[in-house]
Amino acid sequence: MKQLTRTIAPKRPVASSGDSLGRGAEMAISVLVFCVIGLVLDALFGTTPTITIALVVFSLVGNFVRMYYQYKAAMDSQVAARLNQATQHQRESTTPR
Repeated sequence: MKQLTRTIAPKRPVASSGDSLGRGAEMAISVLVFCVIGLVLDALFGTTPTITIALVVFSLVGNFVRMYYQYKAAMDSQVAARLNQATQHQRESTTPR
């Protein structure tokens, strides 16, 4: 039976979502936390939506800045790896044997 299932449905590598799902949840939770803090502070000080809006905008800007720097670091490491791979033949030809 095992042989039959292997020939009918060969195993395929599982495609992962990477960090995207975790980053999205983290972004949503941080905005929610800042929103709740803003609502509590607004109720405490009597300023209707001012602090809530300010904290939510602060959270969104902070999340986008963090995502930009994470993306930039990932792209820089990929560029360095590709450059290293592209010039590997030059380093191998100059080393004495």
